[in-house]
Amino acid sequence: MPSPTPDRATPGKTAFRESRSIDYIPGRERHGHPFSQFTLWLGGNLQITAIVTGALVVVLGGDVVWSLVGLFIGQLLGACIMSLHALQGPRLGLPQMIVSRAQFGVYGAVIPLALACLMYIGFSASGTVLAGQAMAKLLSISDTGGMILFSALIVVIAVLGYRTIHRLGKAASVIGVLAFIWLFASLLWNVPLAGLMHDSRFSLPMFLLAVSLSSSWQIAFCPYVSDYSRYLPQNTSGRGTFLAVFCGTVLGSQASMTLGVLTAAVAGSAFSGHEVSYIVGLGKSQAAAMVIYFAICFGKLVFTTMNAYGSFMSLTTIVAGFRQRSAIGQRGRVLFVVLMVSASCAIALLSEPAFLKNFTHFLLFLLAFFVPWSAISLTDYYVISAGAVDIPALYDAKARYGGWNALGIAVYITGVLIQLPFIENPLFHGALTWIFAGNDVSWLVGWLATAGLYYALRHRDGRRLPARTYYPAGS
Repeated sequence: MPSPTPDRATPGKTAFRESRSIDYIPGRERHGHPFSQFTLWLGGNLQITAIVTGALVVVLGGDVVWSLVGLFIGQLLGACIMSLHALQGPRLGLPQMIVSRAQFGVYGAVIPLALACLMYIGFSASGTVLAGQAMAKLLSISDTGGMILFSALIVVIAVLGYRTIHRLGKAASVIGVLAFIWLFASLLWNVPLAGLMHDSRFSLPMFLLAVSLSSSWQIAFCPYVSDYSRYLPQNTSGRGTFLAVFCGTVLGSQASMTLGVLTAAVAGSAFSGHEVSYIVGLGKSQAAAMVIYFAICFGKLVFTTMNAYGSFMSLTTIVAGFRQRSAIGQRGRVLFVVLMVSASCAIALLSEPAFLKNFTHFLLFLLAFFVPWSAISLTDYYVISAGAVDIPALYDAKARYGGWNALGIAVYITGVLIQLPFIENPLFHGALTWIFAGNDVSWLVGWLATAGLYYALRHRDGRRLPARTYYPAGS
């Protein structure tokens, strides 16, 4: 049975470049505090894409008050699910998606992993569009040049890995908070908040759209959230980790989306298609505009790097699974990162004119594929397996989890199919959305139905589940 490859660089706090990939993080290399999770997710969400996501509700016809309420409810629901995934990091010392081998099999996990790669590329592409525009203005170059330069920076940081990303998260939280205070103050200087809050006209479709947008924003983090908590010591407080991730992601994303809602309400039709320039225009002066451009670039640098790092982890897990290896070398790391970032950059260059519209459709339709994966993962880990995982077996298709787990795959596919009739999206119109007055509630139906079905069929599971967690030899 193969075990995780030993570290190829000096372990400990002095290592600047990460040498681990999908292999287990032994206790001697664990470090950090849950507060780093708070700063990472706060800083990662204080950025332009989250602003645009919040603005979408108003752009598509929502009011101010109920859009904010709906967005906040969606944040709470999605962040709760996301934070439960984050707890697996310090307990197991593994990146998120490799744990899916316990539910789908070493080879079967390729199904959600391939979809995760597509998600990372999509989010990276959307971030590259907005950050590229900001970088172009900041450096007085073309938008194309800005996107290419931004992508090059992403490659460097993603290759450096875990520590560098967390350090950027801390810096981004400080820069983001200062920038957002300035933006809120600039926006409300001429338009009193009380005046904006008078826009209160409840519409069920728009309210549910707001809930779906913010919940999907949070659930989209689930496939890689424990990638950034796996170096925490194993005895780290579960409550502390949960609250750090939960509070950081809710505060950051709600602040960004609130700014988006208010900005779109003030700007009207002038916002759509000119998101970056309008936000920067709040600075009122050339100097302030340059500072805001820098803040946008820096915020997107963290967020897009996280997507690139996640895509590297997912692609590594796919390749290593079929090659029966537990890790890859530095050359493979660079190759995989360059490959995924290049794909997202190419999409950004080709799709820029239709960014806002396509991103809305992508974000909502994404739920249909990650809601059932999340439901299966959490139900299996917290309820059926009671937190016990045979970590060495995750790297061996002949061990207890096998190559393909028919039950996990079948329930996953069923979970996706269950959602289809309830999806209302330009990419797909479900046949049963009329029951909810044309509103998309597929994410809620899918999560509950998939979790319930997976639990109900647990007695048909052919896996030999461990009574406790097994760790690699010598860890």
